Amino acid sequence: MTSAIYAKAAFRARSIRWGFIWALWCAVLWGAWYVPGAAIWQEQPFAAIDMNDTRQFLTAAAVITTFNACAVLLFLFLWLVVLDKFGDFVRTATRVRKISKWYFAAAIFGGPMAIFGSFLAMGYVGAVFAAISGLLYPIVGATIARAWYKERITMRAALGILVIVGGGIAIYAPGILGELSNASTNKVSWLGYLGGAMAAFGWGIEGAVAGRALDVTDPDCGITVRFTAEVFYWACLVLPALALFGDVDVIQLILATLNLKALTWLLLAGITFGFCYVSWYKSFPLIGVGRGQAIAALYGAFAVVFLAVFTLQFPAWNFLVGLALVVGGAFMMYTEKSDVLEVVRAL
Repeated sequence: MTSAIYAKAAFRARSIRWGFIWALWCAVLWGAWYVPGAAIWQEQPFAAIDMNDTRQFLTAAAVITTFNACAVLLFLFLWLVVLDKFGDFVRTATRVRKISKWYFAAAIFGGPMAIFGSFLAMGYVGAVFAAISGLLYPIVGATIARAWYKERITMRAALGILVIVGGGIAIYAPGILGELSNASTNKVSWLGYLGGAMAAFGWGIEGAVAGRALDVTDPDCGITVRFTAEVFYWACLVLPALALFGDVDVIQLILATLNLKALTWLLLAGITFGFCYVSWYKSFPLIGVGRGQAIAALYGAFAVVFLAVFTLQFPAWNFLVGLALVVGGAFMMYTEKSDVLEVVRAL
């Protein structure tokens, strides 16, 4: 009996540790995604888009998001082949009534809402604003998970989430002030602010919705079903509707995107965001939606690091303050007693 109790405690501790490791990997890769995600706007044909023409800009953002989703799905299929899980993916996708419907719903909030909104925020306001607006998503996700299926969010975890969000704000404060002042001269910059809100609410809701199915499915298969649904939404519904009813030549824009520089950035965005999502979904069953999203929100610090490396614009003193806060918030959550995390949600 003693050995069984010890084995159970060791398994629980190992699962929780891996939950935090996966969430941290998500933060690293998510932060790296902002480099190609922002750089694609500087390549043709998107660099020539008239920002004051709302229809042109929205169409460009839709095309970028579609290519991003396709690139992510490409790497996820390769991931499944390497893991020999393609058969499990087919079985998961075909269980529509009880399982895959949750991933199809998560794709709506994570794709056309969150990722599309993030690209809007990057294009209209800037990468810094897009990153900081997305930082609010753990609050949304934790609140929904707590209200919907009674996920346990202790006072310590809630305080850790707030500290991480506060650290992200401190990191981005100087940059966001500059971006907001520049955006104020743009008559349609409100679309960028709307995109930031879409990112925060979309990713928060997606985590709560996907968490419902991740208890009974493999995360590698679940995330592939989710991006299969997103590619379907964009390629079969949204872009054809824009081509039929919009005033922008969508087909020409898609063909113009098929150049080496644009595709290189899109593939880099696909591989970073694809495996970021793999890590994100793997963390939810182990430590819960609220904690997984909060640790992944450390992407704010990593985004600053990656942007500084690639742009040679190194962060100021406020980065050190913000970094101390986000690390402190993550440490508060990681050091929570393991028995608190043994059952993270109601069955």
